[in-house]
Amino acid sequence: MLYGILAATSALLLAAVLTAVLRTAALRLGIVDRRWRRPVPLSGGVAVVAATCGVAFVGDWRGVTPLGPDVGRLLLAGAGVALLGLVADVRRVKARFLVGGTAVAAACVVPYEETGVLAGMLAVGWIVFVALGFKALDHADGLAGTVGVVTAFGAGACAAAEVMDGLAVLLSVLAAALTGFLMHNWHPARAGLGACGALFTGFVLASAAVTTRAGQELGSSAGVLSALTAVVSADVLFVVLARGLSGRPLLRAAPDHLAHRLRRLGLTAQGVAVVLGAAAFGGVLVAVLVHLGWIAATGALWVAGGALLVVLALLRVKCGSPQRPVSTQVRAPLRVRNG
Repeated sequence: MLYGILAATSALLLAAVLTAVLRTAALRLGIVDRRWRRPVPLSGGVAVVAATCGVAFVGDWRGVTPLGPDVGRLLLAGAGVALLGLVADVRRVKARFLVGGTAVAAACVVPYEETGVLAGMLAVGWIVFVALGFKALDHADGLAGTVGVVTAFGAGACAAAEVMDGLAVLLSVLAAALTGFLMHNWHPARAGLGACGALFTGFVLASAAVTTRAGQELGSSAGVLSALTAVVSADVLFVVLARGLSGRPLLRAAPDHLAHRLRRLGLTAQGVAVVLGAAAFGGVLVAVLVHLGWIAATGALWVAGGALLVVLALLRVKCGSPQRPVSTQVRAPLRVRNG
């Protein structure tokens, strides 16, 4: 217990410090994302990955909380996915590069002896889906980090219930690292996760959830997994429907996410992160209660139904990004460059 608190505190502080330290390097190297015409350095991803892997490795090395071969393989595969994401942050790569690499990593961590081959293949597809879904969430300040923290606590509770101590500690460390990153990512964001951190977060969370549900009834497991990632799934579904109905290419960037439509309704950037974070907490709570057997598996259907209703309702909101004046701090450097 004491080590868990110490590990989480160390991960939080390490991620916060590394995000700030690497921020300057990311700006100089041009590893940035542009939000409202302001460059957001993508230093948070490397910081979260380094803090999570470093603290987990030290705990395993010292023998305080042995990860075990399965969790160690999961963490190693997650680091590989993070490396793919870092390549995507540094240079433009095709989507199939990320999909293929993440799928290979997922195929290495699924416990086929417990899931079976067919369910294992479905699990691989779901892990890839969640990892890419978290990458898509990183378009808004504070959103991916908030949803990631909530989901990590839920998945960690499921792992603890199955007495998977190593996995539970890893998820608590990830939650702490994301919290440290959020110190710099809350609006107005001074750093972003980037593909490196977002893919790593989604991959570790999805793989951990699959591990905790391995060997249990397929329908119930599907409900728990979908409730754990209800916001991610709803956001992906919203993007697919919005771009499909309007005839826009699926992979072309556009203001077609849940956060964009909530902004059109008048919510602030902070409000969007809080609302979607609360929605994620609701889904995670149901998932944990179903996993523990405290409520029926059909409870997950209510989460799915609610998410679908929200998606359909927000599709009626006019497309586009909310209008707001550009601050003088942003315009000044733009004027210099254009002059």
